[in-house]
Amino acid sequence: MFVTPAYAQAAGAPAGGGFADILIQLMPILLLVVIFWLLIFRPQQKRMKAQQAMLSAIRRGDTVVTTGGIVGKVTRAVDGEDLEVEISQGVKVKIVRSMVADVRSKAEPVNDNK
Repeated sequence: MFVTPAYAQAAGAPAGGGFADILIQLMPILLLVVIFWLLIFRPQQKRMKAQQAMLSAIRRGDTVVTTGGIVGKVTRAVDGEDLEVEISQGVKVKIVRSMVADVRSKAEPVNDNK
């Protein structure tokens, strides 16, 4: 009453795998990479470019919102990293340009030659 193991009699598969077999096996992985790139990485890169363009376009007189939720008006903006923002009348704080989350309203360019 012992059960004997079953053995395969003849294997019909080819011994060597060609380039087409490897390509067929890698196709699902390549498809996933393309889908991730289209759905995740590409939109993220577009958002980052738009954020960088917004940060570089900040000028004096713009109303900005920081990542901490503080709303204020830019009183001094230089090309470096720092911005001077007036959050209340007479209260000015210095913030890092990269910590600006949103520009609420764009001001007209200020003429400094008065």
